[in-house]
Amino acid sequence: MRSNWISVPVLGILLLLTSLAPAQDTVENVTQVEEPVTQEADSLSGEMTGNEAEAEGDQLQPVVEEILPEPDTELDPPGGIMVQDKGNDAGDQLLVSFETPADTIGIFAYHVYRREAGETGEGSWQLAKIIPAVSPPEFIDGYDPELPIEPGVRYEYRVASVNLEGQEFFSEPQVAQEIPRGEFYHTGKTRILIAGALFIILIFYYFSKAQRGIEMYMRPIAGIEAIDEAIGRATEMGKPVLYVPGLSSVADVATIASLTILGRVAKKIAQYQTPLMVPNRDPIVYTVAEEAVKQAYLEAGRPDAYDPDSVFFLTTSQFAFVAGVNGIMMREKPATNFYLGMFWAESLLLAETGSLSGAIQIAGTDAVTQLPFFITTCDYTLIGEELYAASAYLGREPKQVGAVKGQDACKAIIMTFITVALILGILDLVADTHTLDWLRRLVTSPVIE
Repeated sequence: MRSNWISVPVLGILLLLTSLAPAQDTVENVTQVEEPVTQEADSLSGEMTGNEAEAEGDQLQPVVEEILPEPDTELDPPGGIMVQDKGNDAGDQLLVSFETPADTIGIFAYHVYRREAGETGEGSWQLAKIIPAVSPPEFIDGYDPELPIEPGVRYEYRVASVNLEGQEFFSEPQVAQEIPRGEFYHTGKTRILIAGALFIILIFYYFSKAQRGIEMYMRPIAGIEAIDEAIGRATEMGKPVLYVPGLSSVADVATIASLTILGRVAKKIAQYQTPLMVPNRDPIVYTVAEEAVKQAYLEAGRPDAYDPDSVFFLTTSQFAFVAGVNGIMMREKPATNFYLGMFWAESLLLAETGSLSGAIQIAGTDAVTQLPFFITTCDYTLIGEELYAASAYLGREPKQVGAVKGQDACKAIIMTFITVALILGILDLVADTHTLDWLRRLVTSPVIE
């Protein structure tokens, strides 16, 4: 029985192999028949493609020949060259223009060459400008710092038409009709002159009012009004006042303003007989601060109360200076800290240490990046130009008060113009009018190219 069961699968496999053999022969025959047919179709399509390409080439050849000129075809050179002196300058610019040829086909760009009149030889020509064919045929000569225009020198120009191959076809050289000359007055800046004169007149007007003793209103600034209170608190507590005039040099405007305020503060301190400490980072600032404090004690009538050790130099290293000042705060425990001047990354270190010591802190700087730290950690902060106006607030000198009031008047005029322009702009949008144009012409200076 087992031999019968084994013989049945073997017999089935043999029958399957015999049935597959004719099918494989049939597939091979069909493949052999298809290959000649495919080759014949490819040859026919190749012949058709070649014929079509030849036909299309015959059709496109006249068009290409019509668009692109022959490489050896000469181009028409540009026409007459006009050279004019550019007004409102220092005599270092010329307006150059030329006429384009009537036939511009094949012209890719224009090369403008320049040399001083009277020079000879091809080597004397210098390329002054490359103008694309699609651009206007004019330019201002003298902008290139490597090829400047000398005042009072007459120049000679020539222009070349350039094709795609870089061949140049020159026009006749033309001597410049005008010589570059500088003007003493820029007529386009007349409005700026009027505005500057108005500003000076306002300053002198308020200066004369202050000299006559006329009281003028000045906007109160909390940080300045708190100076007397802070010095009085230090006097009552018997503790010193710490004044840091910034970390910059005397070349910084904020440092100059801080030294001016230092003189006012030192005068108050001399009157109250309160100890003063002024650490410095810059040696020159240290010298100026020492003289300012000494003069303040002299003006207060207490030159004998001046302590030479109250103004001292620490170090020029930024963070070493900060470490030294922080150590003074923690040891001496000053009742009032002034941070007025130019500060950088050390601003938060100083103000945070002073806040931990429990002192009243008044800061002021024109460094926008440091103002947030002072505003957060100090009791009062002078923002921007308030630092510059502080000395006028404290001393009430006629010159300083006149300058501050003159600046405020100019700011009021500018704000008025901005407000009027805003209103007219809204009316133009709503009513579709052009009332803002007259104000624009009034306040804007013409730009002369």
